[in-house]
Amino acid sequence: MVPAEVLGILSTHALHCCRVPRGWVHTGRVAPSDRVQLTFALKQQNVDRLRELLGLVSNPDSPQYGKFLTLEEVTSLVHPSDLTHKVVWGWLQSHGVAACHTVLTQDFLQCDTTAQVAETLLPGSEFHRYRKGRRSVVRSPARYSVHADLAQHLDFVGGVHRFPTEMQTVSRAWTNGARHEAKFHLGVTPVVLRSRYNLTAADVGSAENNSQAVAQFLEQFYHPADLAEFMAIFGSGFKHMSQVARVVGTQGGGKAGLEASLDVEYIMSTGANISTWVFTNPGRHESQEPFLQWMLLLSNMSSVPWVHTVSYGDDEDSLAAAYMMRINNEFMKAGIRGISILFASGDSGAGCRHLTKGTNAFRPSFPASSPYVTTVGGTSFKNPFQVTYEVTDYISGGGFSNIFPMPDYQLAAVSAYLKGTTLPPKTYFNTSGRAYPDIAALSDNYWVVSNRVPIPWVSGTSASTPVVGGMLSLINDQRFLKGLPSLGFLNPRLYQLKGQALFDVTEGCHLSCLDDQVEGKGFCAAPSWDPVTGWGTPNYPSLLATLLDK
Repeated sequence: MVPAEVLGILSTHALHCCRVPRGWVHTGRVAPSDRVQLTFALKQQNVDRLRELLGLVSNPDSPQYGKFLTLEEVTSLVHPSDLTHKVVWGWLQSHGVAACHTVLTQDFLQCDTTAQVAETLLPGSEFHRYRKGRRSVVRSPARYSVHADLAQHLDFVGGVHRFPTEMQTVSRAWTNGARHEAKFHLGVTPVVLRSRYNLTAADVGSAENNSQAVAQFLEQFYHPADLAEFMAIFGSGFKHMSQVARVVGTQGGGKAGLEASLDVEYIMSTGANISTWVFTNPGRHESQEPFLQWMLLLSNMSSVPWVHTVSYGDDEDSLAAAYMMRINNEFMKAGIRGISILFASGDSGAGCRHLTKGTNAFRPSFPASSPYVTTVGGTSFKNPFQVTYEVTDYISGGGFSNIFPMPDYQLAAVSAYLKGTTLPPKTYFNTSGRAYPDIAALSDNYWVVSNRVPIPWVSGTSASTPVVGGMLSLINDQRFLKGLPSLGFLNPRLYQLKGQALFDVTEGCHLSCLDDQVEGKGFCAAPSWDPVTGWGTPNYPSLLATLLDK
């Protein structure tokens, strides 16, 4: 038998691997006949070649720049070996598991079985039910093992340990059910964003083959009536769409989520007049992992939008390294198809993890720390009374991965920051890790319509991310009209620009550990790249001109 830690199913931090997150209440062990859904990530082939090809198609200096692969070509490259399929299928069928389906890339199997069979498949596991508010999940708090002859064929098994997580959008207008009036408030609306980032009324989509998307998880739904009202109030100055083109998944019938409303309204008002999809996964199967479901959808659809924005994250130290590595492979599969994936950097600044003997360290977030996504930080106006230059939003997530090494595309920029800036103690972060964010936008004091109510003072990097995504969609639109391919994985080109066409943010620090050494201060903004706002915020016309040259 191989322990789960070796396989990578569990975190190498034993105390965290099976920890039940705060807020989830144990309600009992499930019945043996209760159904669970397990997702088996089969070992892929040619991952090194996948990484190499992604670098070539994403590098403007490469002759292969923009020569993206189709999903079918990706499948031919990475699909598991015949032996892997034979071993895993044989193992499942020997336990009577037959209700399985795969994806086009053949590297995931999703199987429905009973808790009793699942516990036999994964010795040591015990499935229990947990509740948080209206949500109920089935997970195993216990570590488990797999047979040695299976370990070389699996990356991880989903639906066992990882509890649902999501970034919380904050509305400073409401606290404990009571509304509080701000002393001053300009408020961020589509008009304000267009003014700050120099978009004109003519900067709207017109290409027929363009599309963009947001992904929503965990009972987060938008309401079409909210979107229509938002556009009626805030969208009169530019051509726009007031309806989502396609919903992939099932929309719930309950109240609209503030997060979902924010994402849809601002990607559609920034990337105006561009066909927009909403990927929605309520996670209603108790053992389902909504984020993983979205990843499977990308591997199972030949035609998907060119830009995806996601406001979702988890602490790196709460996840198994093998799980994150495999998710990185999925991001590479998307990038090599010409898809741009943007993640919010998080709203906890540098984060804080309490270690042993009273010591602390910063706490990076994943997928924000993935080298294969574009991570978006947050800013605020220097003068809240008017459209001025931007400074750091103190909640803007950023830092250095403890898992992934610094990618070549950012070595020079990050090295310059580390050498030229006053830093927190080196014991708090990994100076050789993937550094994030890559770019930023306003993340403070947004107006959102949710459940037919205009709500002010909504903040978070889940606001800045769809704004940047919408602008990248507009640039894709102009590229398509010129016969150019999509932007795809943006980071190699973004770092080659060295801040060109971006507003550099050089003031402010974000929050971190409240202790005697750092006293709540994380990293600080600085000229050029920094781990709070990346390269800065978009100057749209300049960025458009720069990204239209090839």
